[in-house]
Amino acid sequence: MKAGKFCEIAFTICDGYVNGSFAAAPRKPMSMFHDCMKLEQHNKTKGRPLCIQVPRVLMGLYELRNNRAIGHVSSEIDPNHMDAEFCLRGMKWIMAEFVRFFSALPEEESRAIVEAVTARTLQIVWKSGDVRHVLDPSKSAEQKVLILAYAENKLVPVSDILEWSEYTNGSRMRKTILRELHKQALIYFDVVADTVQILPTGQRHVERHGLLEQEHGP
Repeated sequence: MKAGKFCEIAFTICDGYVNGSFAAAPRKPMSMFHDCMKLEQHNKTKGRPLCIQVPRVLMGLYELRNNRAIGHVSSEIDPNHMDAEFCLRGMKWIMAEFVRFFSALPEEESRAIVEAVTARTLQIVWKSGDVRHVLDPSKSAEQKVLILAYAENKLVPVSDILEWSEYTNGSRMRKTILRELHKQALIYFDVVADTVQILPTGQRHVERHGLLEQEHGP
């Protein structure tokens, strides 16, 4: 969801480097495609990384963020997850390229930062067919509900939440956990349909409280 803002900030950095003066605040280009293409004419004097290579990645990220991340034809396979993976890896690559290009630190320190930025992010929810499993057993039942609902990002039958979270008391799940999360406006619990769906406030809660990070691992 932050890819668009990231692209605007990254473009401002590239533009500032090419023109020899960095803006005090990021700006949204009139056209990300055309403004990035304008940077290419400076590659002979300023180099390809920030004139061609980073801008071309930005164009791809910006296109997907603005034109594929809102609505999709119902008969299509939902591309949100693969788009998010591309955006994440693309943003990490650009950040690492900025470190590589601008860093005044010793080579070993710069290399360590690049490696840390580009390190693979391990997903906390394992998926296989219709099966889901939260890979951090230390998470509470409430946290697992939020994590699973966040990962699905659609209506989910409570029966699936019970199975995936391995929570055996269905009555307590519905009467206590789901009702409380609903009361906090983190999920929408449809008692009649017996389904749950993550709300925007719940998505922010998951992200801000680091629920997607594994506290324990092998």
